[in-house]
Amino acid sequence: MDRGCLENGHWRHATNKEAFHNSLLVISHPQSSLFIPGSVHSNAGSQSATPNWRTGRPHCFMKIFHCYYLLLLLVSCQTTAQEENLTIHFQTFGEGPPLLIINGGPGMSSEGFVPLAKLLAHNHQTIIFDQRGTGRSVLENINRSTVTMDLMVSDMERLRQQLQLDNWTVFGHSFGGMLAAYYAAKHPDKIAAMILSSSGGLDLELFSYLNINGKLSATDREQLNYWNQKIASGDTSYEARLKRGGHLAPAYLYDKTYVPIIAERLTQGNRQVNQLVFSDMREIGFDCKTALKGFSSPVLIIQGEEDIIDKKTAHKTAGILPNNKLVFIKKCAHYGWLEQPEAYIGAVEEFLKKVDN
Repeated sequence: MDRGCLENGHWRHATNKEAFHNSLLVISHPQSSLFIPGSVHSNAGSQSATPNWRTGRPHCFMKIFHCYYLLLLLVSCQTTAQEENLTIHFQTFGEGPPLLIINGGPGMSSEGFVPLAKLLAHNHQTIIFDQRGTGRSVLENINRSTVTMDLMVSDMERLRQQLQLDNWTVFGHSFGGMLAAYYAAKHPDKIAAMILSSSGGLDLELFSYLNINGKLSATDREQLNYWNQKIASGDTSYEARLKRGGHLAPAYLYDKTYVPIIAERLTQGNRQVNQLVFSDMREIGFDCKTALKGFSSPVLIIQGEEDIIDKKTAHKTAGILPNNKLVFIKKCAHYGWLEQPEAYIGAVEEFLKKVDN
């Protein structure tokens, strides 16, 4: 793998080759202008170990080639008249047709999606990235000028260009599905296919009915409220965030034995980014329905039958996108690859195989 950087519009190769690919891309963003409620997390900067989303198929992981990439972007914000340095961190796994995986949030890193990227890397080059202001995509100043849906889409498009891809399949989970839809509305010709996994939909209707606390037991609701108050009072320790996550995680699961895994995932968020993205979605009147009525690329819409996302959202999405396949997984909630890996991964791989052929 060649190592180099983009300087003044020209690619300069380094002299040595190695598995680690480190590149710098300097660009200028013009000034532009979910995570699901309940998954709002501490703004503490601590990094935790990658959670073990699925311990099965360990023999597969040994065969997966992976590279780490670093993409440096220069962002110009007109409101502050100063430049913001932004590092977008991304990783790729495997070889084959490119598959971009957009994690949920907003405000959460891609850390917990490494196992999913590996599971889907047998016949594809899977790509995950930390959205701006999350994980290792460090944003010096986090504010309404530097965290917007348009800038997030622009980051994705710059990433595609950096990887020199004509197009790619875009996979979005939860809020990531909403971001994928927004990207598709802006760059439909760059998408070979799209997978919307437990997606929040093509507009903001989700937030008119979503009640995550309603999925919790009385005890979990009481304890969640207690730890929310502790965190709001200044206790942003890992222990407090994990305790909070432990009482919130059951809402996302059909099989409660996975609560510790999801609780760990729920510690990995940035509350400020979460709120800014949600605010921006309201400000722009997030609605991709009209733009995607003519979207002709194949789309897989998939989620658990017991998901926090009501099936009516998936059906509504299917009614807009003309070339879609709708799949509901039994005995499954928000994390199909965790709770029902054979059914979930099987459906995704079957869809990808048809797209590739």
